[in-house]
Amino acid sequence: MRKIYSAALCVVLASNLAGAQEVMRLSMAECMDYAMKHNNSVRNAAIDVLIQDAQNRQTLSASRPHINGKGEVDYMHIPQKSFLDASAFNPSLPTGTIAPVAFSLPYASSVGATASQLVFDGAVFIALKARRSVLELAKSNEKATQESIRYNVFKAYNSLVIAYRQFEIVKNSLGFARSLERDLEITRKNGFAEKIDVERTSVQVNNLATDSIRIANLLTVSEDVLKFQIGLGMNVCIALTDTGIEQHKADALALLAEEENYERIPEYNTASTALKLNQYNLKRYKYSALPTVNVFWAYGTNYGSDKFEHIFDKLYRYELSSAFGLQINLPIYNGGLRLQQVRESQLNIEKSNNNISLIKESIDFQVAISRTTLRNALLQVQSQKRNMELADDVLDLAQKKFKAGVGSNMEITQAQTDQLRAQNGYFSALLDVTNAEADLRKALGLLK
Repeated sequence: MRKIYSAALCVVLASNLAGAQEVMRLSMAECMDYAMKHNNSVRNAAIDVLIQDAQNRQTLSASRPHINGKGEVDYMHIPQKSFLDASAFNPSLPTGTIAPVAFSLPYASSVGATASQLVFDGAVFIALKARRSVLELAKSNEKATQESIRYNVFKAYNSLVIAYRQFEIVKNSLGFARSLERDLEITRKNGFAEKIDVERTSVQVNNLATDSIRIANLLTVSEDVLKFQIGLGMNVCIALTDTGIEQHKADALALLAEEENYERIPEYNTASTALKLNQYNLKRYKYSALPTVNVFWAYGTNYGSDKFEHIFDKLYRYELSSAFGLQINLPIYNGGLRLQQVRESQLNIEKSNNNISLIKESIDFQVAISRTTLRNALLQVQSQKRNMELADDVLDLAQKKFKAGVGSNMEITQAQTDQLRAQNGYFSALLDVTNAEADLRKALGLLK
């Protein structure tokens, strides 16, 4: 039972200044800000942007000079031999006498450095140009994730506000019904009321007590959903400060006049960026037919000896060497791979254009449906508000008649049931308005 009433306890604490330090008070904007910092999906999306930035810097490194150093010590256990005509060195030997000769010494060492600079590479050139678009894609995905979380927070926050209001209504109704039950019991003992009147009221009390438990459960679930969406621990007690749910009617009416703008929609921007990247990919494969050009410079020193200790104690004998040059690699034929890569890229571009058209159609459809749903929800709110006002008047009249002795408690019980039903219908319609508002804001790209 303690879990069931945890959300109800937050309501009590929120209204109690003595317990204010134990409650985390949150407005809608504060919930949005908290979610942007603590929701793990949002945090991972932000990390993806940083990862993409690091990858862009890796691409940039390909266009910068590369310098490598190398040190090597070799021991040739069995030196490789070359075969020569020994008669050329010893005339006493018959012509054609082949002898193996080892030209290398057992020990050798070398130290050197090589520097290279890419002059032109079509693939690297296009990759450098595409860096900004690739980063834009990661940022678009981040914005889409943020919008999705804002959408969930918006709905969860308003659902919890409605649950609070419904809990307060049931609590007040339950208090009134118990007070009426006590009065009738006293009246029955005095002989002015029948047992059936008391029992009818007791049934009402039991129904309201059951409703209070049901709504307390709803409070707990709604609160946990909001905590999960913003990345808050489940053991933290929260209280909402933006409880003016009626204000959404005015906001929703203003929202109906808002015009569409595809540029505000993260999914559209993501698809547009994907099209740019596919176009860059096509250029990359076309440029791969061009030659790549590198310049290099190598500088080093080496020495050889028949004894290992001479490798290090006679450094003055090391001989310097240096070379620089220009290297050009020209692709000639790769089995038709490049042609198929170009064809694949062209098909991906066509597919990206289709995706953009599909997203536009989807946005138009979602906006139209959301606007219609919101208009219907606003009409329903007006109707339910009128029903609630009438139910309040009926209950007030029934109470006055009962106090004047010309009415029955059954009229009060029925009027209270009708009032509770009308109030629940009104707040249910308000919840429909907030949900429809969230859908339309998401469709218009206005969940900021």
